[in-house]
Amino acid sequence: MNNIRNFCIIAHIDHGKSTLADRLLEYTHTVDAKNMQEQVLDDMELERERGITIKSHAIQMEYKSPTLSPLSGEDGTGSTPDGEKLFILNLIDTPGHVDFSYEVSRSIAACEGALLIVDAAQGIQAQTISNLYMAIENDLEIIPVINKIDLPSAMPEEVEDQIVELLGCKREEIIRASGKTGEGVNEILDAIVQRIPPPQGDPDAPLQCLIFDSVFNPFRGIIAYFKVVNGVIHKGDLVKFIATEKEYDADEVGVLKLEMSPRNEVRTGDVGYIISGIKASKEVRVGDTITHVKKPALEAIAGFEEVKPMVFAGVYPIDPEEFENLRASLEKLQLNDASLTFQPESSVALGFGFRCGFLGLLHMEIIQERLDREFNMDVITTVPNVSYKVYDKKGNCTEVHNPGGLPDPTLIDHIEEPYIRASVITQTTYIGPIMTLCLGKRGILVKQEYITGNRIEIIYDMPLGEIVIDFYDKLKSISKGYASFDYHLHDYRPGKLVKLDILLNGEPVDALSTLTHFDNSVSFGRRMCEKLKELIPRQQFDVAVQAAIGAKIIARETIKAVRKDVTAKCYGGDITRKRKLLEKQKEGKKRMKQIGTVEVPQKAFLAVLKLD
Repeated sequence: MNNIRNFCIIAHIDHGKSTLADRLLEYTHTVDAKNMQEQVLDDMELERERGITIKSHAIQMEYKSPTLSPLSGEDGTGSTPDGEKLFILNLIDTPGHVDFSYEVSRSIAACEGALLIVDAAQGIQAQTISNLYMAIENDLEIIPVINKIDLPSAMPEEVEDQIVELLGCKREEIIRASGKTGEGVNEILDAIVQRIPPPQGDPDAPLQCLIFDSVFNPFRGIIAYFKVVNGVIHKGDLVKFIATEKEYDADEVGVLKLEMSPRNEVRTGDVGYIISGIKASKEVRVGDTITHVKKPALEAIAGFEEVKPMVFAGVYPIDPEEFENLRASLEKLQLNDASLTFQPESSVALGFGFRCGFLGLLHMEIIQERLDREFNMDVITTVPNVSYKVYDKKGNCTEVHNPGGLPDPTLIDHIEEPYIRASVITQTTYIGPIMTLCLGKRGILVKQEYITGNRIEIIYDMPLGEIVIDFYDKLKSISKGYASFDYHLHDYRPGKLVKLDILLNGEPVDALSTLTHFDNSVSFGRRMCEKLKELIPRQQFDVAVQAAIGAKIIARETIKAVRKDVTAKCYGGDITRKRKLLEKQKEGKKRMKQIGTVEVPQKAFLAVLKLD
């Protein structure tokens, strides 16, 4: 166990985690030259296309340290013939985007140390601080690294000042590196070996393994990834999952190299996988504990948090017969992404589907994309919203995730909406526009403080419903990409909220209903009607698009009918001939309007997100 080091890489989005992980794999000869490519660990097509990490990825490396000789009193295990000491390094590369912070928290739970990567040109940003606090709460040893020092715009001295101020560490503890050129990678490997403590655990105690991830394999069932906290797991052992109380045979156990590498046993402190032919996704939960049936551990490993979704949206199959396939696809996705939650619901306009909970808009977009690519599911996603607490006149509280689930307005006493505590780190140049943006979203300034010379942290309390749709995009554009943003749920506060309905030909389309603040409702309704007028194709009859609050119509647009020129064949002659043809056409249009239905394209549901 003294030779094992478990560590993860944490940083803000786009600070070069994956590139640095590539260099670590290259320097430890974990990946040979023919398999080497950029972003080795990002094996999902989506990750490569967007250049972001969506999933945390575990991989084991072997490192021969030339600087550390074998420990005295050892019997030679863990050392190579030429006196170098062999270390097993388990790396978990993590995402940087705020929507995937749950992935980061799971990775941190399985590690003893973390590399904190800071971009030499960008400096410390919001996710850097957020992920750092998460690591410190878990008592991880932090190794600060300044990455991208080869960039012409790099300012390593200033960034060092920021890190010293944030961490309170010594300057000489900060490693300067470049994931692109490979500079400083050897120092990082030595620092991992020297500074990160080996895992603590008792090999003779009853088995306790923490599941931190799982994937579905169509041939072998569900593969669970775990870290052995105490005890040893052997191939062929009869094991039990404590939370589900199910028992399985460990058909195969092993460690995670670039491919899965089977072993006869996985020992205390190591990170590995187990295949036991599990078919049902409900039987594997992230954060569960694996133990032996014969000599079980008395309790599960504590300290694992349930995920709290921030954004809710309905996901419906375009073909109603695909409902069960959609359920199976979501269950398989949930295995691989534990932060996705879903429950069945039905809609008048869209039929049967699921109400899904996401951590943010990017998360929602990625899930939609993965459903399409990995499972060939064509789905319609409704307007995203957040959950509200609705209090009736008797004082009872119900949680509402969907505007359709709102009780009758006469029964409602008041509605409470979720507020977040948002932290924005930016350069002083952009303070004015950012404050205007936050105030426009009903934000309340809590405090602002200078981090270094021209960098400031502004903390706001804001309604989550206001930032769900377009806040992050607007923040990036007004700050020219220099502002970084992080948030966590703070509390619930009463708000003057109304349900805004969209009517097509007098029929409400429940999938387009939203809960919005009274002050924004009229302008929002008007913008929605204008947008829908552009997006809904013209029919054979006039279509009225209306926005309503209760029985009061607050905005209206009309989509004009497509009309054939029935009088084209009349040239000259009496006007009554033309009038007769036009009257006949008018009757036909009237009849059509009574029986015609309006198809709402998927683009219309998504357009609500991009109203501005």
